Amino acid sequence: MDVALLPSTTRTLDHLLAREQSEARLPSVVAGLVRGGGLVWSGGRGTTGLDGEPGAGPDPLNTQYRVGSISKTFVAAAVLRAVEDGLVGLEDPVRAHLPELVDGVGRVTVGQLLGQAGGVQAETDGPWWERTEGGDWDSLRPILGESAVRHRPGTRFHYSNVGFGVLGELVGRVRDSTWREVVAAQFLVPLGMTRTTPRPQAPAARGLAVHPWADVVLPEPEHDAGAMAPAGQLWSTVGDLARWAGVVAGTSGVLRRSTVEAMWEPQSVDDARGSAWSVGYGLGLQVWNAGGRRHAGHSGSMPGFVAMLRVDVETGDGVVVMTNSTSGFGDLPARLLTTLAEREPLDPEPWAPREVPADVLELVGPWYWGPSPLVVRAGRDGGFDLRGLTGRGRASRFVPAGEPGLWRGLDGYYAGELLRPVRGADGGVSHLDLASFRLTRTPYDPDADVPGGVDAGGWTGGA
Repeated sequence: MDVALLPSTTRTLDHLLAREQSEARLPSVVAGLVRGGGLVWSGGRGTTGLDGEPGAGPDPLNTQYRVGSISKTFVAAAVLRAVEDGLVGLEDPVRAHLPELVDGVGRVTVGQLLGQAGGVQAETDGPWWERTEGGDWDSLRPILGESAVRHRPGTRFHYSNVGFGVLGELVGRVRDSTWREVVAAQFLVPLGMTRTTPRPQAPAARGLAVHPWADVVLPEPEHDAGAMAPAGQLWSTVGDLARWAGVVAGTSGVLRRSTVEAMWEPQSVDDARGSAWSVGYGLGLQVWNAGGRRHAGHSGSMPGFVAMLRVDVETGDGVVVMTNSTSGFGDLPARLLTTLAEREPLDPEPWAPREVPADVLELVGPWYWGPSPLVVRAGRDGGFDLRGLTGRGRASRFVPAGEPGLWRGLDGYYAGELLRPVRGADGGVSHLDLASFRLTRTPYDPDADVPGGVDAGGWTGGA
């Protein structure tokens, strides 16, 4: 889809980027916006010290920055491809694939590690791994015993870099390869992400720390993180991460759409007790509740670098921002994405008639769960949507369950539950049997076999 932004929108975006670079005192910053699967705007500001030239400015499409924990999304995608291929199960304990991990992390499931719900310790026991040369798997393995499990698995959000070191080893083991080679073969090469690499390749920004009280900078170290590399090793560009945004949005084709939708579902919630959730963790993705809209992606930081990749899963619009400063940027990614949505609103898809299967068409219209009105509307995937007629009530999408006349819920309260239309003596649908509930065409229809029966006196206006 060809998208050209208005000059006034481009000017506003450029100004937001310039202001953030100046006010946040960023050595350099690059950003891009994605719409319709393509990069519709990009910009760069500041100097990166490219190839020893302090005055060189960044090229958003070609200058590499370290993306930190955005690397985790690549490892997660590789794990989920192994799930798609039947090599791994989300409920598998890690020791099923790494048998040397007998206890501790070995008893945590693959899905719990992906969802940051495994309770595994956040960092390594040794020196600050982000700033020191990493060791191999044999050097990481001794800390993965029972003491590494800090919380009961599956009970709470606890961000773990160590857990993704384990997942990187698991991916390599089940493919008889390394996580780097798997990620390159399954994603980087097919998507044309030629500027995404485990170590920097010129032109690449130099990682810097900016003094909090003076306008001076300090170079940060760069190294191979070894067994911890899956937690934050990769370098990339705005151009390449714009392609990766298509994977997060579920439009790239390198993962099944159903797999990506599962990645969006919160597995654990990172919020103070008693507050409405705003940030959570799906299967390898951070998820945000942005005023009722679901965003997905990941932030990243390593010494000298901060990055963000974020996608509105409803529209597919995405934002990428990277800087070579340890202290990073503020809410610039959200402001860029909001500016795109407000100044260049997406037109709705044009309505047009379409074929609706006969077994769906006979179900559309109002139904009642007791006295509560619901409505069935034909969907776009050969199934239908069940919603509260007044905006209240349990809602789910339903698709064929493989057996004629049987439907399975995809989401909401009825996710995974079965719905069966029950026919009367005349062959017409008498009622819907949904997870033991009876949905009828009129409230408490006495002819629809309502469990518990319907009072013979019927509806009355008096005692």
